[in-house]
Amino acid sequence: MPCERKPMRYGHSEGHTEVCFDDSGKFIVTCGNDGDVRIWEGLDDDDPKFITVGEKAYSLALKNGKLVTASSNNTVQIHTFPDGDPDGILTRFTTNATHVVFNSSGSRVAAGSSDFMVKVVEVSDSSQQKTLRGHEAPVLSVTFDPKDDFLASASCDGSVVVWNIEEQSQLISWPVLQKTNDISNAKSLCRLAWQPGTAKFLAVPVETKVHLYERGSWDHVSTLSDDLQTQLINVVAWSPCGQFLAAGSVGGSLTVWDVNSKLCVERQKHEKGFTVCSLAWHPSGSQIVYTDTEGCLGLLDGLSTSTSNTNTTKAPAKKAAKDYDDLFDDDDDDRLMDEGLSETNSPVKKPITGDDDDDDDDFLMPATGRVRNRGAILDDENSLGELGVLYIGQNLPLGEEGGISYVVVPAAAPLVPMRPVYEGPMPTAPQKAFQPGSTPAHLTHRFMMWNSVGIVRGYNDEQDNAIDVEFHDTAVHHAMHLTNSLGHTMADLSQEAVLLACPSTDELASKLQCLHFSSWDTNKEWMVDLPEGEDVRALCLGQGWAAVATSALMLRLFSIGGIQREIFSLPGNVVCMVGHGEQLLIVYHRAPGFDGEQALGVQLLQFGRKKRQLINGEPLPLSLQSHLSWLGFTAEGTPCYVDSVGVVRMLNRSLGNTWTPVCNTRETCKSKSDHYWVVGIHENPQQLRCIPCKGSRYPPTLPRPAVAILPFKLPLCQTSTEKGQMEEQFWRSVLFHNHFSFLSSSGYEIDEDGQSQTQKEQQELLMKMFALSCKLEREFRCVELAELMTQNVVTLAIRYASRSRRMALAQRLSEIALEKANQIQEEEPEEQEEEPEYSGVRRTSGNRRDREEEEEQAEELREEEEDGQEMETEEAAETTKRQFHLFSSTLFANVLMGYVQVLGSGKPSSSSGLPRVTNILDNMTSSRKSSPLSRSAGIPSKGPVLKPLAPRPKTKTQSTLLQMNGTKAASKKTPENTQPAADQQKQPEVPPPASPADNTENNRPKTGFQFWLEENRKSITADQPDLEETDIIKEAMGRFRTLSAEERLSWTERAKGQTGDAADLKKRKRAGGGAENDNGQVEADENSSKKKKSLDPSSKLSAFAFNKN
Repeated sequence: MPCERKPMRYGHSEGHTEVCFDDSGKFIVTCGNDGDVRIWEGLDDDDPKFITVGEKAYSLALKNGKLVTASSNNTVQIHTFPDGDPDGILTRFTTNATHVVFNSSGSRVAAGSSDFMVKVVEVSDSSQQKTLRGHEAPVLSVTFDPKDDFLASASCDGSVVVWNIEEQSQLISWPVLQKTNDISNAKSLCRLAWQPGTAKFLAVPVETKVHLYERGSWDHVSTLSDDLQTQLINVVAWSPCGQFLAAGSVGGSLTVWDVNSKLCVERQKHEKGFTVCSLAWHPSGSQIVYTDTEGCLGLLDGLSTSTSNTNTTKAPAKKAAKDYDDLFDDDDDDRLMDEGLSETNSPVKKPITGDDDDDDDDFLMPATGRVRNRGAILDDENSLGELGVLYIGQNLPLGEEGGISYVVVPAAAPLVPMRPVYEGPMPTAPQKAFQPGSTPAHLTHRFMMWNSVGIVRGYNDEQDNAIDVEFHDTAVHHAMHLTNSLGHTMADLSQEAVLLACPSTDELASKLQCLHFSSWDTNKEWMVDLPEGEDVRALCLGQGWAAVATSALMLRLFSIGGIQREIFSLPGNVVCMVGHGEQLLIVYHRAPGFDGEQALGVQLLQFGRKKRQLINGEPLPLSLQSHLSWLGFTAEGTPCYVDSVGVVRMLNRSLGNTWTPVCNTRETCKSKSDHYWVVGIHENPQQLRCIPCKGSRYPPTLPRPAVAILPFKLPLCQTSTEKGQMEEQFWRSVLFHNHFSFLSSSGYEIDEDGQSQTQKEQQELLMKMFALSCKLEREFRCVELAELMTQNVVTLAIRYASRSRRMALAQRLSEIALEKANQIQEEEPEEQEEEPEYSGVRRTSGNRRDREEEEEQAEELREEEEDGQEMETEEAAETTKRQFHLFSSTLFANVLMGYVQVLGSGKPSSSSGLPRVTNILDNMTSSRKSSPLSRSAGIPSKGPVLKPLAPRPKTKTQSTLLQMNGTKAASKKTPENTQPAADQQKQPEVPPPASPADNTENNRPKTGFQFWLEENRKSITADQPDLEETDIIKEAMGRFRTLSAEERLSWTERAKGQTGDAADLKKRKRAGGGAENDNGQVEADENSSKKKKSLDPSSKLSAFAFNKN
């Protein structure tokens, strides 16, 4: 019985798969782990119809136009065939059903379940049920007696039981199987089969053999075995005539026995050796279809099982055994002629005639085509030639005409070349194109798009074929109801338009339709026909443009008004694509994947004034044996995607456009069958917006699903420890705020409040990690953390190290701080070129933020002068340069006094009645100037709010310019005031009240710089008489910086002498409080509280670094 083994093809996702023929044999029907039932018109059908029955489909049975399935929602459902319309639920179990079968007439269905029960249900009336209880473990398989009296079942408890259906009782039980606790652990599925027609034998696979039990007596009457069958048999199936029994094994071997002669008549092997988990005979008996545990589908063709005329039985040609000596050394080649014989290469079959003259060279073979013991023939080359005539006929079924039959085969049949067998990894079926945010197209009610703008629903049933568009924000547009006369299957939605597309038909071309509802003219709709033979595969909308990827590997761009724009070729078949603003993200197949993997590539383009390709064909990383399930942008414009395993990945622009996993939705699922359907991602605040789907991968349209918010978590190591938690929070904050620098570089206005809050959080986490490392005596780790800090926080770390008596660490940190200062000095020239423009913009704002920056800067200068002497007496003075003492003390005092305020938990502008200038240019300029500092610190770009903290001439100049703004405003209010600008600092300003600290800071004594400026103003104006007031301040600041530390201290002493130094010292000895009589006392009180806070060694780091007073 030589047959042709067809190549395997992809049927379902990896997992248990079942197969059967329909009654006519026209269709092959399969179900699998993906929850679909697929209806194939043949093995070559590339577009099978499919019915989704649940999250997973465990078993199916088909009879009389009724399709019964066991799915993961613990039900046994019934659908019409081949239409696939739901026809109700037959029965339910407490866990999933494992196997379903029809009886011979199709009037009853039996189902076995993991809850140890077997149920027999009437198809016409599902309330008529019989429950068979007695198994002590999950049921593996069930089968009906063809005469409908009995039912046999196999279970993980090791028993095979025959039941009397009507009495619901056990007749007999055979303990022939190995015991297990669950089907997933069972070594064999033990799929039983009852001989059709006569119902004489029940076939039970037991290890490597098949036991035959006789109906009625229930005796073990026979065993079918094969010397070459060494693997556990998983499933058995009878041919429609009842003469042949096919078996599929765990190792992939397929064996067919003639039950009457007990001879093995066919051996085949799965091309990759995967477990065969289901078998079915064609109603004609000429084909066997089978599936494996990888979801693939295979077919054996050319079988001959006729019992009425054995003349039709095919016999293989035998050749000299020496040609095949090596074939049987390897398990993969344990058959004689089974490796893919095609009809054209089959040996000649001679019909048997009564008067056929046999030549001497001819020899006779059994009609079964196989000798029982193949080894006897192979051992002796001549044994075959001397065999003569083998008669069989004693075991022919009753009613057979003629007792003896044989087949004549010419000995000189031409050699059949063996087809080479590929044993490597098998290619994966490529993922089909889809629209992110849509549910499968075969559903009658489906989501065509769900994104951050709104929801597009499609309805295609008997009553209506329509599309509903609903907006989350009705201010964008009111809801729309569209008639879907063209049969659109794809949609996208933006703030400007709705884009729809339909596939081509025999009569009509593929069409693209756009409803431009934001247009100001009356014609808001346009349509485009694609060229013949070109279909839309994916589409998306951006800001002012639309993109369409087609089956011709083309990408076509259109303006939102309908103008055709650029067109370019894609490197492979598109999978999906999305747009956001000026960005277009495309994912396509770059190559075939193997062993369940998808080989996808990604392109990212930006359509600004300068069109550019940011990512060019890089591979898209996916989890093992997964596919892409969602693609999109965050609300802030960062590309991200989700794979079928539930891992969310986001583009890390600061690390060379790499993809970082930021969440695994499976970790929050309660059940294996639960999933999250992602609809949007926000970076600030960090939110993953998705819809929980219980027992399915996507939500139903009704009732309206509720959106849940999941947190993000980077998969760092040891996140249960304090160190791991802080590291995860820090790097997640860095990743999720890369968008600030991208948006500002692209010309967008950024949220400065959010940016400064982020800076504060990151530096706070770094200082906490620094303190933890100090506590663990990991000083090298402390230095590594300092590399990530900003300049002022490094100074804070130096103070913490010196208080902790870690002088070697303080020394190394001081070197890092000096290095950071030098980097800033090198970057100054470029920034100073931009200074006039920036100052001009800032000068127009004149709100409380500017005043606070002015006060911060004045405070910095004063602290520098006051702390200079103290730093020389500290323990760190031996190892730290004098220049750095001044530098670091300035920053440290600044951090202690105003760090939280400047980094913006409570931004001054929030309580101010004056509006801040929201010019995009302002945002772009400020963010770009701060970027060199942030890059040197190893963290994302920071906003302009941090600039006053940096001790460099540029920022001090800027601060002084802001002081001048405030001074000019004050001089306008008091025209009689004719003092120099610096002297006006003594006059109290009245900004909007915010806190007591603000009110006291306005009454400040003169600083050393102000005294120096008074005495040197004339010389500056004499040298450069054309300078304006702001330029004089700049020049003065630069000259004052060039003075030595001793000279600056002397000016500081002079300033203190004139502002009541004695009163200051008294104030310092008191803890604060008392009446604030003059400016000197107020300032001393402030400094007193600051010094106490910083010098208290028992205070915790978080309070030490970040708490407000």
